[in-house]
Amino acid sequence: MVTIITGASHVGKTVLAQRMLEKYKYPYVSIDHLKMGLIRSGNTELTPDDDEQLVGYLWPIVREMIKTAIENKQNLIIEGCYVPYDWRKDFDEQYLQEIAFICLAMTEEYIDSHFAEIKSHASDIENRLDDSDCTAERIKADNRQVILGYQNAGEKVILIDGDYEQVIKGLL
Repeated sequence: MVTIITGASHVGKTVLAQRMLEKYKYPYVSIDHLKMGLIRSGNTELTPDDDEQLVGYLWPIVREMIKTAIENKQNLIIEGCYVPYDWRKDFDEQYLQEIAFICLAMTEEYIDSHFAEIKSHASDIENRLDDSDCTAERIKADNRQVILGYQNAGEKVILIDGDYEQVIKGLL
């Protein structure tokens, strides 16, 4: 089984992947790590700020990693925000049966009432070297985009609107 965890920035994708690793002992791949490896090695001219182009650049690699894991009957967690809204079109039914998809987003009300807490947990798993661009308005805009994009593609989005820990525990 391959589990894809995606969603908005600062929503806890990496926290969920880490907890799944600890509970199920399935390895996980951070798409952000792949991104930075390709950027730092000079294999792309893209930068960490080129989000739109990074989806098109990274997804074909991630997609084939997913197929390889399924073909080898290996469990794998893929975590990151560079998953296209229409990701399902890239897989035949035999692959889709072996993929669990989790998309996380926060409501605007949750962000408004928990922004300081969200920001304080930004580096729980991975150290964010510069999180100065993290504002409530930016997080709300990112969440709106994720919710609309995935819902318009027919995907279920798990909305965090109350007890964050209960939502995460429910996914485990």
